[in-house]
Amino acid sequence: MKKIGMILCLVCMILMLVPISTSAQGAKDKSSTFDWNPVINAIIQVESEGNAKAIDKSGKSCGIMQITPGHVRECNRILKLRKSKKRYEMNDRFSVSKSKEMFLLFQSFYNPKNSVEQAIRSWNGGMGYTKRGTQKYFEKVMSKMK
Repeated sequence: MKKIGMILCLVCMILMLVPISTSAQGAKDKSSTFDWNPVINAIIQVESEGNAKAIDKSGKSCGIMQITPGHVRECNRILKLRKSKKRYEMNDRFSVSKSKEMFLLFQSFYNPKNSVEQAIRSWNGGMGYTKRGTQKYFEKVMSKMK
């Protein structure tokens, strides 16, 4: 009898958690529908003026969004953590669609609350950015969004 009571208790606890996980999934789906296009388009204007073949003076940042090798490595690390078989290559920085995918992947991992300010500043200064160090960049991007 004790065993049946314990099993029933366990089943009840599991059933109580189901609506919570469903609700959390709904919140996740809602955040994935955030429209990043205005931010992406503004970053593109600041970084390359729309030139998908752009390369910075150092040769490290490339493409329409001036993606660094570090961004590519980090995106691949995130994909690995998510158990995805997909991986980006350095040449993918010259692809407009793949550059946008990398931006969105980066934001989904590091910016789940969809903060536009954090997105802009971290794209310029990395996740350890400072407001002071990214202020001019932030202002440039924001001016392109208006």
